[in-house]
Amino acid sequence: MLAKVAVVPQPQPRSRQEGSRTRGIIIAGVAVAVCVGLGFAGWNLVGLGVGALPGTAVTCPTADPVVVGAITVPAGPVAGYCQDRLVNAAHIINAGMDLGIGTHTQTVGVMTALGESGLRVLDHGDAAGADSRGLFQQRDNGAWGTLADRMDPYVSAQNFFIKLTKVAGWKEMEPTLLAHAVQVNADPEHYAAYWARAEDIVAALTAPTAP
Repeated sequence: MLAKVAVVPQPQPRSRQEGSRTRGIIIAGVAVAVCVGLGFAGWNLVGLGVGALPGTAVTCPTADPVVVGAITVPAGPVAGYCQDRLVNAAHIINAGMDLGIGTHTQTVGVMTALGESGLRVLDHGDAAGADSRGLFQQRDNGAWGTLADRMDPYVSAQNFFIKLTKVAGWKEMEPTLLAHAVQVNADPEHYAAYWARAEDIVAALTAPTAP
């Protein structure tokens, strides 16, 4: 038997005027979508205090400097982050200093927390780990202490650095690869996008020391 051949109706050509009107509607729709998307992005980045993308203006609430350990934390913004997030960065830096870790590796800690939580102490996980908690999204697998430990910025940072210093060659490793070795996340390059902002934050809060 011969196979049946389906007859597909061909679209009728539109007039130039009709085509122009359709293209105008599509372009206008795309423009509205982009504007709405940017509006929501700006609201999330600035209105909620999440660290802004480079070039995005951030206004922080007026606040007196606060002292966290030996670090004086300004109102901000620093690298697009306000005082509430910078306080958590100060806890990470203090945890590293108390373990004898220098500013470069302290910056690795801040970079990792930026990539994991945006410098927030999160009380929830995500699709990759529903039991993840805290600045570093540490799992409930016994490796990171109790829930209280994981939710404590200083203690969770110390546990991060303790594991980091057990990684072979940690002083010479590329920051994002070192963070990946500690966190065992899906993408080894994930943290690289946060390195420059982490450097700015640590530089604003500390004086440089050895690795």
